[in-house]
Amino acid sequence: MNRHHYGFILAGGRGTRFWPRSRIRSAKQVLNVLGRRTLIQSTVERLAPVIPPERIWVLTNHHLRDTIVSQLPEVPAAQILAEPAQRNTAPAIGLGAHILESIDKDAVMGVFPADHVIAEAAGYRSAVRAALKGAQAGKIMVVGIPPRWPETGYGYIEFPKGTRRGLDPAPVKRFREKPALALARRYVAAGNFYWNSGMFFWRASALLAELRRHLPKTAALLASLPGFRDPKFAGRLKRAFPLCENISVDYAVLEKAGGVAGLPAADFGWNDVGSWNAVYELLPHDARGNAVPPQTLCLDAAGNLVDAGGKTVALLGVKDLIVVDTPDALLVAGRDHAHLVGNVVKELEKLKRDHLL
Repeated sequence: MNRHHYGFILAGGRGTRFWPRSRIRSAKQVLNVLGRRTLIQSTVERLAPVIPPERIWVLTNHHLRDTIVSQLPEVPAAQILAEPAQRNTAPAIGLGAHILESIDKDAVMGVFPADHVIAEAAGYRSAVRAALKGAQAGKIMVVGIPPRWPETGYGYIEFPKGTRRGLDPAPVKRFREKPALALARRYVAAGNFYWNSGMFFWRASALLAELRRHLPKTAALLASLPGFRDPKFAGRLKRAFPLCENISVDYAVLEKAGGVAGLPAADFGWNDVGSWNAVYELLPHDARGNAVPPQTLCLDAAGNLVDAGGKTVALLGVKDLIVVDTPDALLVAGRDHAHLVGNVVKELEKLKRDHLL
């Protein structure tokens, strides 16, 4: 372990595509969607052999902070922060860089989503170590995942033709937006396009320099903050952070910075668990392709997912359904509509049914 290496976990999202289990006060990252551990607990656990919990920082929102503090007793509570307002990933990561540089001028930070699933932890940690090494040397690093199918919901990283998978950094030619299906198929066939994992690595000082160059208003607001250990930090943050621009770090920095390097990683079983259908793909299936708890009755039923909190569910003559039952809400959806579950949340917001959010 290198004492200048830090982990910065982004945990402020709502996870609306996981309604009705994911709510404002119990979002996806604090749920045990798979297994006994919650997604954020698994994230910290995976990182521990590379970045110990005492050098982990978490940025979330005020609805989730207390829950995350209770779920991560190994992480100092002072390092689990609630952002005063949601301002996307560029201000959030910039805030992390400001904090880390204020306590360690040589800080190198890895940025990690709180809600991803990794099947092969050892391969993942090898990639993290390689990316931190590149960042230590001054590179801005991103991690690319070899595409397993032509996904239209992910951004892609384009590497030079002939780039081989492994732990050696390669120059990034271009970041590509979420493509249409035909284009995604071409990306997969080409062999030099990788999924953008959302994991980034850089020196804290390097990220702040890029923000000053490409997002000067937000950079100035963050630079106006005192150091993290200053008693005035929390009050100043509350006033300054909502004034930052609402923009992702991809648009604000990565697509504009020169000399960005990527790690064309081997497949370590990365999954962003972006919908209930992704959960279905990750769970074990019976002979008819159902991913259901043992108490579920499946009669002439195939390809279904059931999450009903221990309740017995009987499926009769149905296929490719998602059934998620909670004490106050029930979701029944086609698996091919799983990516649209967030629209239910939008409709509930319009109807002002806040008790279901």
